[in-house]
Amino acid sequence: MKIAALAGGVGGARLAHGLSMGLALSGSAADLSVIVNIGDDFEHYGLRICPDLDTVCYTLAGIGSPQTGWGRQDESYRAAEAAEKLGGPAWFRLGDADLGTHLERTRRLREGHPLSQITADFCAAWGISCRVLPVSDQPVPTMVLTEDGELPFQEYFVHRQCQPVVKGFRFEGAAQSQPAPGVLEALNEADVVVFCPSNPWVSIDPILAVPGVRGALSRKPVAAVSPIISGKTVKGPAAKMYAELGIAPSALAVARHYRDLLAGFILDRMDECYIEELSRWGIIVNATQTIMAGAEGRIRLGCEVLEFCKAILNAQKESTA
Repeated sequence: MKIAALAGGVGGARLAHGLSMGLALSGSAADLSVIVNIGDDFEHYGLRICPDLDTVCYTLAGIGSPQTGWGRQDESYRAAEAAEKLGGPAWFRLGDADLGTHLERTRRLREGHPLSQITADFCAAWGISCRVLPVSDQPVPTMVLTEDGELPFQEYFVHRQCQPVVKGFRFEGAAQSQPAPGVLEALNEADVVVFCPSNPWVSIDPILAVPGVRGALSRKPVAAVSPIISGKTVKGPAAKMYAELGIAPSALAVARHYRDLLAGFILDRMDECYIEELSRWGIIVNATQTIMAGAEGRIRLGCEVLEFCKAILNAQKESTA
């Protein structure tokens, strides 16, 4: 079974890792392609930073920080501290090992290498077995529309700590962008596409905004995992964004966000009250523990998602028999 997963952020990276390990147990992690949000990417100290790509890659490689979910394990910050002492910006801190990633990525981008090829080479160096694909080789920055004006995503998320009230989102340059090499191929070859428990507004929607992606998804069964549990998120501002946009944050709201694409939906057992309504929409629903505690939790949920994908495929076969 081939799986294409759409991911961004810590929750997305953790489920991608769980899917990779689950596929490795039953076949091959190479049957997984992870298509990653690039809307968070930005320039800092003259370097190209790709937070979601790096979080996904570090997690898959087993070198991510278990404490934060982002950045490198056993990280130090001597370079950042030295720069800050000289008056450099301190709101986004780059770790010393992490800095090596950004230096080499930026060097290769300036030499004309596409982001997708750089990412593939980094994955090979880190020993990652599955395929990791930025959704596009062109920048498609997420702009957050707030009561304080339009803010680049990292300005809103890190510098302003998600405090400004959100009014909407814009994905700059999306209409002119193209899917990176391998993205449409991965979607077309997938038996099932999985939306990881990532922020629908700023992790999954920027991927869907790239021309060709939504069209490819319309031809595939899609299963989404809710990032909202009992009205709250484990990490990130998704619930806050829903509330500020006038939508009660819930697993039901997440399912409604993706409704035109969904064949299946996985929510936490705390949200079983929504199963009946989701079933009326014609969506196959599964309730489980969606919080992933440690590597064991990732493998458990990854394997459950894979079994759910098989159930969706079987249900579709029975409906057409």
